[in-house]
Amino acid sequence: MKNAFVIVTLSSILAACAVAPQQQPAPATAVAAEAPPGQEQDVATAADEEEAESKARAEADARLPKVELTSSMLNQLLKAEFAFRKGDWQGPYLTMMALAQQTRDPRLARRAAEISVAARQADDTLAAVRLWRGLDPESDDATQYFVGMVVTSDNIAEVEPIFVERLKNAPPDRRGMLMFQIQQLLGRAKDKEAAGAMLERVIAPYRGTFEAHIVQAQAALARGDRDAALRAAQAALAAKPDAEIAMLMMAQVIEDDAKVAPMLEQFLKAHPEAREVRAAHARVLVNQKQYPQARAQFEALLKGRPDDAGNLYALGVLATQMNDAQGAESYFTRFIEVLGRSPEDDRDPTRALLILAQLAEDRRDYAAALGWLEKVPAGTEPALLFSSQLRRAALLAKGGDLAGGRKLLAGLTPAEPAQQAQVAVAESQMLRDAGRLLEAYTLMDAAAKRFPKNPDLLYDFALLAEKIGRMDTMEKALREVMALAPDNHHAYNALGYSLAERNIRLQEAYTLIAKALGMAPGDPFIMDSMGWVQYRLGNLDEAEKQLRSAYTLRRDPEIAVHLGEVLFQKGQQAAAQELWREARAKDPQNDTLRSTLARLRQSL
Repeated sequence: MKNAFVIVTLSSILAACAVAPQQQPAPATAVAAEAPPGQEQDVATAADEEEAESKARAEADARLPKVELTSSMLNQLLKAEFAFRKGDWQGPYLTMMALAQQTRDPRLARRAAEISVAARQADDTLAAVRLWRGLDPESDDATQYFVGMVVTSDNIAEVEPIFVERLKNAPPDRRGMLMFQIQQLLGRAKDKEAAGAMLERVIAPYRGTFEAHIVQAQAALARGDRDAALRAAQAALAAKPDAEIAMLMMAQVIEDDAKVAPMLEQFLKAHPEAREVRAAHARVLVNQKQYPQARAQFEALLKGRPDDAGNLYALGVLATQMNDAQGAESYFTRFIEVLGRSPEDDRDPTRALLILAQLAEDRRDYAAALGWLEKVPAGTEPALLFSSQLRRAALLAKGGDLAGGRKLLAGLTPAEPAQQAQVAVAESQMLRDAGRLLEAYTLMDAAAKRFPKNPDLLYDFALLAEKIGRMDTMEKALREVMALAPDNHHAYNALGYSLAERNIRLQEAYTLIAKALGMAPGDPFIMDSMGWVQYRLGNLDEAEKQLRSAYTLRRDPEIAVHLGEVLFQKGQQAAAQELWREARAKDPQNDTLRSTLARLRQSL
């Protein structure tokens, strides 16, 4: 039985290949929406863009009315701006609106909109934007702001003619992209039913196109109509069998990984360069716990882009899950290097750094582990930063600087009681590792009185009480954990294992461990406990079966020692000796190994 230190979960892989899109300035527009996978926009050269911008500015200037800036108007404008800077928005807003209506100058209406946006006045902003567009109906900016405001209002009917006109006037090669953008905008509407009906009407003239099928599938999926979404996705895939977005849409609609996996695999055989589909296939394989196959897919993605941080991170997590410490360290190291060369990448490296530190600690390279933790950014998520500080303190103590580790902990002043309890647990663990068990127990006894409702602290207190032979205290603490957190399988396992280890109340021990195993059926340490209680009950074959399964999942020295003893009692001394040697190679100071060899009068 062991309480493993966990840093990552497999769920982190599911988003590993994605970078959060950069935020767009509000409001959202009908021409700046994000393109779906597989659809690329044409990129103009810098000279073309500059020429287009210059032309647009000239056309906008030509549309402006010829307004004489009188001294009275100047005075009103200056007074309004100074008042706005002092915190008044309503007076300046009304001034700009009145002057805009008087002069018919759209720039003043735009300024009124900016003032009301800053004041977070949605209705006034919409009024200003409506006036701005009325004064300059050819302005793309005004139309885009107008659409963005109206779509999220209570009445979206005003945007339908705009969408119809834009689709009608769009070049055929740009119309599909515009449909995607309209669908995304309408997805933000309050009245989902009205928005869905409007979308159907707007794209009706183009219903047979590939893009329309995709838009219909997305819209149907958004409103929960999977049957309609499936029909539209199938039509899209039939129209363009080689389109990644159509295959991805099918996968999203079907949702059942068992059905999706072979479809994605078949698509990849025909289109091996389809990166988005390959990434989706890898994530599906992770969901199915087919880790070697998922790893192969991510490695294939990495070949095309060796510096892809998302794929490196996913491969690191998979290698960790597969107990490939060397592979995990290699991938996570490259992940950190890539982020270091890409200052524009906003991914947080902290989790990878914590994993690297843990891997270094596992091989007892405490200096390397501390080196990784020193790279944790000061501005990282507070909970992760706190966790890294606890690990640094523990590593200092493990490296021989117990005083330094305790000093670092003393410098932490968390406000949250849960974190205060973590500090106490960390310090007691340092003392325990240093062999100062009574000091550790005294510290934890005081902490348990201070935090009597903290199940994690009580669990560690129980383990420490067992270590110094205070079994009654241990059992009382574990029973309290079970009452506070009935789903805490570690507590049931710990008490069951303790009873089995002492060879007492074995039927009760079996019941406790069985309950823990029911909560966490894939936990190798609980499987180890089940194997051990079966051994104590005399069921050697069942004990061997459980322990072999546990050791396959986790080649832990303690599991190896238990399996070795079972094999020894079954007369397989050579196999037992081999397992014990493996355990000694991994942990020469393992207490369970030493006590087992002494009890069985064996030497290695």
